[in-house]
Amino acid sequence: MTFLKTILFILLGYYLLKILARFFAPKILSYAAKRTEAHFRETFAGFEQSEGKDEQQVGDVIIEKKTIAKKSHSEKVGEYVDFEEID
Repeated sequence: MTFLKTILFILLGYYLLKILARFFAPKILSYAAKRTEAHFRETFAGFEQSEGKDEQQVGDVIIEKKTIAKKSHSEKVGEYVDFEEID
């Protein structure tokens, strides 16, 4: 009989948690989403301000040249050896 009471309590607890989760899960998730959004806004607020400083006038043309590294290798790859067939 004790075993059946234990199973009954486990099932009641499971269904009670399931019902409570339906009521409180949306509120908890919306709270977590708002906190995460506030955290990201606070973190990335500095990036929005710094972008305006580096921004250039519309119509400005800037040419940035890449430095080309000169290759210092010779065309000679190796020594050529001529082989002859022996019959």
